Amino acid sequence: MPKYVSTKEEKEYLKTYSIANFERPSVTADIAVFAVRDETEQNLTRKGKVNYRKDPVRELQILLVKRATHPFQNCWALPGGFSVKGESCDETALRELAEETGVKDAYLRPFGVFSEPGRDPRGWIISHGYLALIDGSKYRLHAGTDAWEAAWFRIGVTSEEVSKKSDKKRTVIEIQHDLTLYQRERDLEMKVSVLETKRFSRLHGYHEYKILDAGELAFDHAKIILNAFFSLRSEAEGTGLIVFDLMPEKFTLNRLQKAFELVLGHELLTANFRRKIAPLVVETEEETVGVGHRPAKLFMRNQEEFYM
Repeated sequence: MPKYVSTKEEKEYLKTYSIANFERPSVTADIAVFAVRDETEQNLTRKGKVNYRKDPVRELQILLVKRATHPFQNCWALPGGFSVKGESCDETALRELAEETGVKDAYLRPFGVFSEPGRDPRGWIISHGYLALIDGSKYRLHAGTDAWEAAWFRIGVTSEEVSKKSDKKRTVIEIQHDLTLYQRERDLEMKVSVLETKRFSRLHGYHEYKILDAGELAFDHAKIILNAFFSLRSEAEGTGLIVFDLMPEKFTLNRLQKAFELVLGHELLTANFRRKIAPLVVETEEETVGVGHRPAKLFMRNQEEFYM
């Protein structure tokens, strides 16, 4: 593609153009970080020792930070922050994630833009939502300057259709989504409710989200978390490649299946799962060690299937 050359007329136009004539929003990045983490303390015996005869309990969790400053001081929020001059939104997300949590090499991609008026009491602020996936066992979290602390919350989502109206021109469906966010060390449980309205005209439609109860979440982060969760689930239902970013470098097939089940929200038939996943993995010569049951083969992702 040839390099664009500005015309004389365009140069004259730009001399008198002033972007200050238009109101400009501030731009932020908010990052929904997911991990499948082992809660081995659930398998403790009465004497306080790990019961190795049981597999560790694994949960799908999301990373939240407790805000140290106004607005929403002491509320929980997604890690994130404002873009600075000369920085892309992707660079903002990477920088803020590292500064607020210490996470530096997560899978990261945008999944939505949140621009509803009034979403932030500080003014006109547009947020770019990012989905991040990590191996949760690799990181010791720390909180940055804008957060008191960073913590993992188990996430669960249930949905129920509350109304459906149709006529010859359109269909409107309302679905209530209830999120449960649980932090084990603090025994803290947050209940969050979001109403989704789907409006369809012919074959086209769009979605609206209204927060019914934000719990202890800041801003509109209940809406952003819900959209991030559905984005993760949608990709898992498709190719499934995204789920591998929740895994360590080497893993058992049982652990991989459990990660899929946690994201999808239902159990899978082992034989069908392994047949579907076979092209995506390669067997190593290693086995699990330090377990109280028969060692299992360790696998890795098949690079050729991921990077074609």
